[in-house]
Amino acid sequence: MQWLNEPKEWSQTGSSISFQTQADTDFWRKTHHDFIKDDGHFYHTSISGDFTAEVKVSGDYNALYDQAGLILRLNETQWMKTGIEYVKGVQHASVVITREFSDWSILALNPAPPALWLKVKRAGNAVQVFYATSEPTADGDYTLMRQGYFPTDETVQVGVMACSPKGEGFQARFEDFKVTPVSEGGV
Repeated sequence: MQWLNEPKEWSQTGSSISFQTQADTDFWRKTHHDFIKDDGHFYHTSISGDFTAEVKVSGDYNALYDQAGLILRLNETQWMKTGIEYVKGVQHASVVITREFSDWSILALNPAPPALWLKVKRAGNAVQVFYATSEPTADGDYTLMRQGYFPTDETVQVGVMACSPKGEGFQARFEDFKVTPVSEGGV
């Protein structure tokens, strides 16, 4: 795995990763805010074809838009991120799909879960985003949050991300990160 915008402080033990985000970091393109940010922290691997990516994410969110989760990325203009985003003191499940312009959808999680389990499935030109607020034991324990178009380019970067667009930074934690190709039962 490798970093895009490596944080100053991070550690990895097996399939668990944690790091402190740096202030004024984000992934966003143009929509509503008329700016481009591509300096969030992203620890990733590359994979071709269809796959499923999964992770358990938690963090010490405290500032507006603090966020942590998964991201799929072709390049700086085509990517999808999902996870927890802290908005007005409430944790939200969030998805942003970017094709030159970013969009944004959020769902309040009340009460705030101690962690969020994420599953992203890439199949052909589609990406499906699922979440669970307690540890899932089967696919049926996940809730579909979003389905969207994602280009069919062969190789995509997939991994964990966290950003602090407005805050001074926070500790983000990721457990059991795995990527499973379709040939191994991933989709």
